[in-house]
Amino acid sequence: MANAPEAPKGPEAPFDVRKLMSEFDPSKLMGEFQNMLKQYKLPGVDIDALVASQKKNVEAVVNANRIAVEGMQAIAKRQAEVLQEALKEDTQAVGFLSKVSSPQDLAAKQTELMKTAFEKSVATMRELAEILTKSSQEATKTINARITSSLEEIRNLTLKK
Repeated sequence: MANAPEAPKGPEAPFDVRKLMSEFDPSKLMGEFQNMLKQYKLPGVDIDALVASQKKNVEAVVNANRIAVEGMQAIAKRQAEVLQEALKEDTQAVGFLSKVSSPQDLAAKQTELMKTAFEKSVATMRELAEILTKSSQEATKTINARITSSLEEIRNLTLKK
């Protein structure tokens, strides 16, 4: 097999979510949907209003997904910062502990370092939870607002008839 393709070197993501989202075009999708619906010539159905409403739905989902991805990126960034801080603090702790003269001092310093590390990890978990909560609330708010608007649009369409 002289012409066999080379195996990928290292792990590769099957697709890039950010690229996929940036290339997604709700207008193009809705245009195709509108063309499909016009072929059926449904009596009493305002195709343009239906498509406009569905376009808003798709845009709301895309916006909610963008908010969720940004939240996950913020968490990943913060986790990387926490890791860097922890490595730096660990290095300092090793240097600090190597200078302790007695076993009693060593035990006291280790206990102090463990307490500080525990308190910091609890604070970090709280911070990450707050980032996630805020992101989730914003995404949910976007979808809920669209659902409310969509129900109002449906009500208005039925009242016209």
